[in-house]
Amino acid sequence: MRAEGQAHIDRIEAALSLVRQSLDWDRALRELDELNARVEDPTLWDDPKQAQTIMREQKRLESAVNTVRQISNEMNDAVEFIEMGEAEGDEEIVDEGLASLEKLAERADADKVQALLAGEADANDTYVEIHAGAGGTESQDWAEMLFRMYARWAEKRGFKVETVEYQAGDQAGIKSATLLVKGENAYGYAKTESGVHRLVRISPYDSSARRHTSFSSVWVYPVIDDDIDIEINESDLKIDTYRASGAGGQHVNTTDSAVRITHQPTGIVVASQNDRSQHKNRATAMNMLKARLFEREMAEREAAASGEYAEKTEIGWGHQIRSYVLQPYQMVKDLRTGTTSSSPDDVLDGALDPFISAALAQRVTGETVEVEDVE
Repeated sequence: MRAEGQAHIDRIEAALSLVRQSLDWDRALRELDELNARVEDPTLWDDPKQAQTIMREQKRLESAVNTVRQISNEMNDAVEFIEMGEAEGDEEIVDEGLASLEKLAERADADKVQALLAGEADANDTYVEIHAGAGGTESQDWAEMLFRMYARWAEKRGFKVETVEYQAGDQAGIKSATLLVKGENAYGYAKTESGVHRLVRISPYDSSARRHTSFSSVWVYPVIDDDIDIEINESDLKIDTYRASGAGGQHVNTTDSAVRITHQPTGIVVASQNDRSQHKNRATAMNMLKARLFEREMAEREAAASGEYAEKTEIGWGHQIRSYVLQPYQMVKDLRTGTTSSSPDDVLDGALDPFISAALAQRVTGETVEVEDVE
């Protein structure tokens, strides 16, 4: 087997191994057998709500298991095809087999990410909340760059994007903003983006053309449905209204219709200004608060379950996850996985999938890497 062929095989096997690990393969096979038996039970639809839950889980597991088996079988077929070509000295057959392996490796990587999205709320829509750090205009401009990056990433994935809240900066950029990203598995894909993002560049606002370092934070949390019950005491809430502002003066209301809610026990703050109705903005902000509290509960459960790993990687708010260097060289580096890109322009235009894929895989394997930050 040529080196390039072996590289494709290694890539496919690594992807399949990760999927099996994420599924807990033997348990998944047993559970799928049990679900298949329940689906055949004629009394299943006596409880429609439970039946729908069972059908969704059966479909998810069946799809994941079949994908692993199909890719494994196609890989073996391609290897046999290549070995036959090599034995006959037919380079055309060998090249055709190698091309098949390469395409299969790409498919395995894509299916791997899909299989990793099996968390409690991964299938849901998501909020992406961005806040400028200290540093005035520099950080506010950086926050707006992140705002555009996530909007472009979502659009490229075919998701629908809405701006829920937008607080313009004093001179440029934004102080804060919240995007609502709608689409299948939107939260699952975006959830690993929570944390602090660091930018190093020659400042366009510095007449001396000096390098500046700016920080902005991102928080990702899922939209939750009515089936998830989150209790909130009204007495715990501080509710403020204010006049909405929009990007470039768009959608600026002339009344105090925007709503900001502070959950005093946790310090969580959410805001909505997307609607001209204060009542509707309040309802949206309450849904956002419930989502934040639900995400907080999920994070606590994940940290408790993963124990040592959660402690090692400092999972949670305030952890710097990625650096973007534009000067004196070009590099984006993820500080959790070591994933890098030498094209910051592409990343800032929404090319986030390699970083997301690596971070999702790390959640499954629990493996940590020693990564030095870039200067």
